[in-house]
Amino acid sequence: MAVLELSNEDTLRLNVLVMNVEAVRIDERTMSVFGLSARGEARVALNPTGRNEQYLKAVREFLSTAALGSPGGYPVHLNRWTRMGQARDANLAKLLMLGEPEAITAVVCAPGLTDALARRAWWADPTSDNARRMLANETVAQGGMGQILAGHLVEHLPFETEARLMIESVRLVLRAGLITNDERQKLWDKGATQPSYRIGFLQADPDNLPHEVSARADFESVDGALTQLAREGNSLAGLLRQCLSAPGQRYLAISAQVLQKFSDQDAVVALLNTLSRYFIAARNGHEPCQDTTVIMADAESTATRSIEAQSLLAAAPTLAREIFAAYALARMDEAIVTPVFARSSASGSLMRRKIEPILKPVLEQMAVLRGAARG
Repeated sequence: MAVLELSNEDTLRLNVLVMNVEAVRIDERTMSVFGLSARGEARVALNPTGRNEQYLKAVREFLSTAALGSPGGYPVHLNRWTRMGQARDANLAKLLMLGEPEAITAVVCAPGLTDALARRAWWADPTSDNARRMLANETVAQGGMGQILAGHLVEHLPFETEARLMIESVRLVLRAGLITNDERQKLWDKGATQPSYRIGFLQADPDNLPHEVSARADFESVDGALTQLAREGNSLAGLLRQCLSAPGQRYLAISAQVLQKFSDQDAVVALLNTLSRYFIAARNGHEPCQDTTVIMADAESTATRSIEAQSLLAAAPTLAREIFAAYALARMDEAIVTPVFARSSASGSLMRRKIEPILKPVLEQMAVLRGAARG
């Protein structure tokens, strides 16, 4: 097949365009090439000399030659690195001149992404996926683009259908200063009917949830002993102090509520992993385990053998059940539901029935820490 050449008019106009812009976008629907410069947006209306698909390929080859010195387009061997953030920082500006979606993705995933490059990339491909990728970069989140990207995600949250994307969007926009207090409260309120939103809060701001719950009734009586042990390096004491305090009780209360409202497997996995990470100080290096019975037995054994647990128990003998609960919850991550989810794609009430026996010990140990199961 003969190589399709650009018309003389398009060659001239595209040459002028690439010399004066800092990012390029191709609109296949209108057969146009747009460029972004400090003065605004420029447009070249293409005049195809053959089939549109072939002509656009020629346009991309032209842009690639101008930006990279090669007509091969976005390097094929880099495609698999695109979403791993391995694009070289020195090439990021050049990649934005290709008009290639994969090249833009490489830029927004790159650790060296700057606020200025984020602005250009956002102009080139303003999607929610790219907004999430860029907000994950601390430099961008704290720069001028941070609020713009967060605003987009908040606006488009009602249109997201996947739990994992809802969770990620909420988690990212809750960074300090990105949204207003009113917007934050609205997201929290919507979480009453959309549990995935609440998981985003649990991940992003576990100690500052907008929910009124007091410290556990016996908190003051054990606070002194737990605080002292924590200062001496007893991480388990610090964890239990956190759990019994008002922020910890809020965290546990919301986690328990959300755990009973799920209709999506991804949301279940996300919350179990979030909960397990909250108790990471009690993990003790144990590997993931799919059997809650084994986890409970290991927790009992650890509570008996651990020097931290024994020191804590000597200082606060009323917290034996809480020590056990912390060790158990630290290991109740996604592994416990993997055997069910690996065999079933069920969602909604059917999914909840399938995993109810598995989640029962999780909820029971959370109840212990909230004081709801004390005898």
